[in-house]
Amino acid sequence: MIRRPERRAFVVGVCPEKREEYLALHRAVWPDVERRLTECNIRNYSIFIFGDILFAYYEYVGEDHEADVRRIAGDPTSREWWTHTDPCQVRIAEKRDPGALWQPVEKVWHLS
Repeated sequence: MIRRPERRAFVVGVCPEKREEYLALHRAVWPDVERRLTECNIRNYSIFIFGDILFAYYEYVGEDHEADVRRIAGDPTSREWWTHTDPCQVRIAEKRDPGALWQPVEKVWHLS
């Protein structure tokens, strides 16, 4: 049986003075970062920008999302990547997950 992907979406602010730096980083995402995401069952990952808000969407096709997220967080290359991207980001006002920079958003509707 083919497992349907879990759809995940998140938002975060982008620092206006670091907007161009963030966009430049994502024009050339490190191949090892992309490889680790794929190895950890992340598919169709996109980040969109609207003003000073970043919206991320991906589909998770694995069996244990939390374990795969921990694998990504434990990866030295991913952690190094975040030292470049995180300073470009700022938490938004509403905090669904108080410890997270990127805040999860609730799915309202989906057309399949």
